[in-house]
Amino acid sequence: MRDGGTTAPAGLASAAKDSLCAAGATPCLPKTAFGERAMPEAIRESPARERKTRMLEEVRAGLSAQRKHLPSTYFYDRAGSRLFEQITRLPEYYLTRAERVLLMDRAPAWIAKLRPRSLIELGPGSAEKTRVILDALHVAETTGVYAPIDVSAAFLQETVARLRQEYPRLAMRPIVADMRGDLGVPSTLPRPALFAFLGSTIGNFERANAIRLLSRLRAAMLTDDRLLLGVDLKKDVRLIEAAYNDAQGVTAAFNRNVLRVLNRELGADFDPDSFEHLAFYASEHDRIEMHLVSNREQDVTIPGAGVFPFRLGESIRTEISCKYDRDDVESLFAGAGLVSEEWAAHPEGLFAIMLGAPAS
Repeated sequence: MRDGGTTAPAGLASAAKDSLCAAGATPCLPKTAFGERAMPEAIRESPARERKTRMLEEVRAGLSAQRKHLPSTYFYDRAGSRLFEQITRLPEYYLTRAERVLLMDRAPAWIAKLRPRSLIELGPGSAEKTRVILDALHVAETTGVYAPIDVSAAFLQETVARLRQEYPRLAMRPIVADMRGDLGVPSTLPRPALFAFLGSTIGNFERANAIRLLSRLRAAMLTDDRLLLGVDLKKDVRLIEAAYNDAQGVTAAFNRNVLRVLNRELGADFDPDSFEHLAFYASEHDRIEMHLVSNREQDVTIPGAGVFPFRLGESIRTEISCKYDRDDVESLFAGAGLVSEEWAAHPEGLFAIMLGAPAS
């Protein structure tokens, strides 16, 4: 999303910063155990104007399409992130529990074998599953830095604050970024690094975009770095659909929250109550599709974008969640310059984690 300009070599840049600090020309940040200057709480965030411009362009394009759609990234303001954390604890939502079982079973052996010095995680949420990996890292006495990457700055800061209380000796390097663009992984993080992309979030991307994202991860990896990718597996459609249509209506509230985000961020005039939650399995694409369906004829105005008419029964697709088998994941890896080293599947075929490495 953003291309950096020419930069000085890391050693020269660090020396220059230290000189300026010593001279009092720039604020001095405390050094970590690795000799780096500690970073601020959220080390990078898109300017508000840039974010609003991109949001406006994406929303205008999506709502002007023949089949209306919105990027799922806009679910995740603070309220949306909290609603999603509630979803992960619902009885119907098997994904988080199944993945946690796999991590508890496999993470200690993986960590003992890989001995990573940094854990870099995309979309950690509240980091409930991450704690399994962090505990394994603590036992192995290997890691020095945890770098979580999330689109919601406020929720990320809350998560990091809790983790700092639980793991006071672990250095935290939070990164606010939209994973559809530049991930902003600092080159100064200790290596080897373990990248974690859990929760089957990769399923929210069409195949081509999933490969692009994995390719960006691959570009940030060094030879000895590794990637843990969590994926939801193809299975009984009834089980899958139930996970996105919970009896308590939390998923429906999460779905409608994207309209509240657009109202607040763009000044839109969506009436969330005039849209119904719909989630179904599209077998031709092996994925869940979440929609918001208009329950009346209505016009929605978004300043700077236009007026968007909705017919009764017309929908906005708000999310996809692709389901996989091992061959599907191997194919994604091959397209992104990665190779699989281990495949760990839940005993009931619910979920899997692939351990991958950069292709040589």
